[in-house]
Amino acid sequence: MIRVVFNQKGGVGKSSITSNLAAISAAKGLKTLVIDLDPQCNSTQYIYGAGSDELTQDVKAFFEQTLTFQMKPQGADAFIHETPYDNLFLIPANRDVADLQTKLETKHKIYKLKEAVEKLTHFDAIYIDTPPAFNFFTLSALVAAERCLIPFDCDEFARHALYSLLDNVNETRMDHNAALEVEGIVVNQFQPRATLPRQMVEALQAEKLPVLNSKISSSVKMRESHNVSMPLVHYAPKHKLTQEFIELFNELHP
Repeated sequence: MIRVVFNQKGGVGKSSITSNLAAISAAKGLKTLVIDLDPQCNSTQYIYGAGSDELTQDVKAFFEQTLTFQMKPQGADAFIHETPYDNLFLIPANRDVADLQTKLETKHKIYKLKEAVEKLTHFDAIYIDTPPAFNFFTLSALVAAERCLIPFDCDEFARHALYSLLDNVNETRMDHNAALEVEGIVVNQFQPRATLPRQMVEALQAEKLPVLNSKISSSVKMRESHNVSMPLVHYAPKHKLTQEFIELFNELHP
């Protein structure tokens, strides 16, 4: 299964959700790949840790080779790195990948990522982290994916942005990828005792939007795990926040 985690708004937990779901997948014995398309490199740093800046075979190198004719272009496998965790692999991000965007758009390379990941049949699961914008790289991810997860942080601005985001996903499905489905909206930074977040979630549910039952709480444990570059299932396996991610994973894999 190829999943993309997508939201046009920054700071909603895309990288945390991508990395932690992928880490749980790998811990359960599934051969799992994370593709980090976000130039902020958060998933790359979170999963790989120290030395991630030295990885030169990355998403920029992958897309660069699509811009020139090559008799034997490298397959996606050439850009995959092992991580410190069993069964978890990474195609790292690059802070300068956005420099290629205009050339990639001009030369209509929107299907190159899809063509690459379709050949990675030896992986049980692929998670794609995206930039906080609807740009070439996000569209490439949506074109390549089968499922789309949408983080939502119970903010009124986020709610208004959600409708535009869903329109972009629907347009991508109609124009480029008929197999793409919105798998669900992941409520992040949820405060169950606060009135506003509960009301906002209930409003989304009343609109029949695909809000997932599993919700991710706000916890300092997340920042701690970021600081040590260790996904929660390894950093704090028994913590409530970790269990919430496991519940989310299980909801996506009934």
